[in-house]
Amino acid sequence: MLKKFSVACLSITLLTACGDNKTEAPYGAWESPITAELTTRNAVGLRSVRLDGDDLYWIESRPDEGGRRVIVKRDAEGNISDAIPEGFSSRTRVHEYGGGSYNVWDGVIYFSNHSDQKFYRLTPGSTPEALTTEGYRYADCIMDASHNQLICVQEDHSHDGEPVNTLVSVSLNGSGKVRTLFSGTDFVSSPALNPMGDTLVWITWDHPNMNWDDTKMWMATVTDQGSLSGTKTIVERDSLSVQEPRWNADGTLYYISDPIGWWNFQKYEDGEPGSLTRKEVEFGKSGALGAHSWAFLSDVEIIAKYESGGTSHLATVNLTTGAVNEIETPYVSISKVYSNGNKTYLIGATTTSASEIAEYRDGEFITIKKSQEPIVDTAYISEPEAITFPNLKGEPTHAFYYAPKNPDFMAPEGTLPPTIVRLHGGPTGATSSAFSAGNQFWTSRGFAIIDINYGGSTGYGRAYRERLRGQWGVVDIDDTKAALDYLIEQGLADPDKLLIRGGSAGGYSVLVALSQTDIFAAGANYYGISDLEVLARDTHKYESRYLDSLIGRYPEDMEIYKARSPINSLDGFKSPLIVFQGLLDPVVPPNQSELIVTALREKGVPVAYYPYEGEYHGFGKKENIIHSLESELVFYGKILGFTPAGNLPEIEIDNFDG
Repeated sequence: MLKKFSVACLSITLLTACGDNKTEAPYGAWESPITAELTTRNAVGLRSVRLDGDDLYWIESRPDEGGRRVIVKRDAEGNISDAIPEGFSSRTRVHEYGGGSYNVWDGVIYFSNHSDQKFYRLTPGSTPEALTTEGYRYADCIMDASHNQLICVQEDHSHDGEPVNTLVSVSLNGSGKVRTLFSGTDFVSSPALNPMGDTLVWITWDHPNMNWDDTKMWMATVTDQGSLSGTKTIVERDSLSVQEPRWNADGTLYYISDPIGWWNFQKYEDGEPGSLTRKEVEFGKSGALGAHSWAFLSDVEIIAKYESGGTSHLATVNLTTGAVNEIETPYVSISKVYSNGNKTYLIGATTTSASEIAEYRDGEFITIKKSQEPIVDTAYISEPEAITFPNLKGEPTHAFYYAPKNPDFMAPEGTLPPTIVRLHGGPTGATSSAFSAGNQFWTSRGFAIIDINYGGSTGYGRAYRERLRGQWGVVDIDDTKAALDYLIEQGLADPDKLLIRGGSAGGYSVLVALSQTDIFAAGANYYGISDLEVLARDTHKYESRYLDSLIGRYPEDMEIYKARSPINSLDGFKSPLIVFQGLLDPVVPPNQSELIVTALREKGVPVAYYPYEGEYHGFGKKENIIHSLESELVFYGKILGFTPAGNLPEIEIDNFDG
């Protein structure tokens, strides 16, 4: 379980780590059984749980297969097998991030294939049959059995310019016909059909909003021909985020929204929306494609996960009274909650074990599939401490602290560990205290980690999330400095050995921090943003107006874009930087990394650059995950003057003689 912050406990963790049979070595140079290869060994990513009767399905993303995403089936007898053949990978690139890539009805699997983005039907005993043509992407598909069609989100990439997002039907009668049901908004998601099959709801939003900012819910009648009529908005209000609509068996519509500033359950009844729960916790998360954070447990009860204090909880919600009753779990992170009434399934992770698919029944959690079996004795695992510290405005801000931990080593007396600041992506995402083999790779070598949920992070209500509004590159950096000030004051961090790493939006914050402060010895940027103006012009549709809320309108606020872009603050760069980039990344294109690397090389700042062929936004191939982690370790060793243990790659750092 997650331990609460205690200054005394943290200090003791650092100062009394020595004992019998320990080898003395500098922090960072400790030999660890948690190698980069071990973090990926027999490891899979678990996502997208589905139920079809008593059969359970999920997706495994497999580094050993180049990041291929495989739909896996567990039948009612407990037999587990791959459900799609080799050569296919279930991943949609709608919104580029994907989600909601498949569904299953009566044993038939419908899925988006990554390589061609066609939507396929796979009947047991046959080969996948393409239902759609190239140039289009599909997600969030549901079955409309009454009209022998799927209802899907479609993203049209068949023409030049911005892709068009619509709600469509895909015929299952062999004609291959795709018919537009709804259009005219920038984005559409989350179709949900009532039990009678005659009423459909869905969610939309328009630029410059993101789906956690301001969305609408629509309703229409499904005609005898399978088209829509009487389309109308049923839930809309400025600054209202709607997500995850589902119909109960009695025809009542339930969904999650935040009229009180926290995502809570609502119901739509007798033509009016109303609140079911009103708690200062976050049900749901951000309404991404394929989101499924709750399910009907019975006709009178919901089972759902919620976030509070940076930790996931599981609870039942009474559909009449709104009473919320927590279910005790071993997990600190929960997602993908499904139930057929008899059994509930979820993906959960603890602070000491990797994520797993678990069945909840009769008060017990039974492991179905682990993303990775235990890789090391728990004596090597550093458990996170939940800390709350004041930011520069005195507002409470949240993070998780990981102390160095290795039973075989101790550091020289009077020394403090190098501290890695980890900045999550999003930037309106959030970090979790769930077990991460990657974090343990560092802490078992003698590094400390401060993993910050800076202002703007999801999980603490709308007001906390909107601290970043117009302040990206300011609030995240100020909160980082406040966190480090706090650790230094407590005697937990060496001010001369501060490091910073992050990916995507976190990579942008790394670059800003290095360009605007002199507190970091080095930084690692994974596919981060260096030029906001370039990003505003060439990023993908889903996030093309994201910067309106984070920075300002473009080009009207061009000067702010220029001022906040690290590429325009080269004079501030002094600390060495290592950069990693996927060359197929459509979210943060490679030019963002190439711009800053070229500029720093010319300026004489120590910089190393590793672009990876065949990688998108986030690395899926085992060899690249290993190489980037090991290279980052070698980089820190060179900069801080220690020799990391292990058989590690040689790296080249331009403008560096050490």
